[in-house]
Amino acid sequence: MSCSLRPVGHAQRARLERLTAAAGLFRPDEVAIAVELLDDSLVGDEDYRFLGAYAGDELVGYACWGPTPGTTGTYDLYWIVVDPAWQGKGVGSALLRAVEERLPTDNGRLIVVETSSRAEYAPTRAFYERRGYAPAARLPGYYAPGDDLVIYLKDLSDGVLARAPA
Repeated sequence: MSCSLRPVGHAQRARLERLTAAAGLFRPDEVAIAVELLDDSLVGDEDYRFLGAYAGDELVGYACWGPTPGTTGTYDLYWIVVDPAWQGKGVGSALLRAVEERLPTDNGRLIVVETSSRAEYAPTRAFYERRGYAPAARLPGYYAPGDDLVIYLKDLSDGVLARAPA
């Protein structure tokens, strides 16, 4: 990967919106949510943290995460989005690794990822599973009829995967 990682700023707002839409997975209202979270982050809301992957000055991917309210050391990974032209080149892996490396300094111990069960999300689910995330729960019809919520966890506190009780 020939990208550098650094914060996402105001100048990347439009590019972040285009990247999110170009992923082809998100409805317009979901794209708007990603932009809204960036806006919240840029005015100082520490519940949403953004890290961008850049090829030169061009944003080619980003991650968004934040602490889960009412928990101790649990963080939600809200988004990892990579420009389709940059997918498969290690950008998503670098972003995920960077998030994981930052969390212990914030007393983070557990990462929660929520994704869809739709067929077009199979590569997303495989991405997390290959990187040590364990499926922990599935909520049938959560997003829409036939579109389940799939929840993944990774425990950073001792390197052991968090697993749902049997």
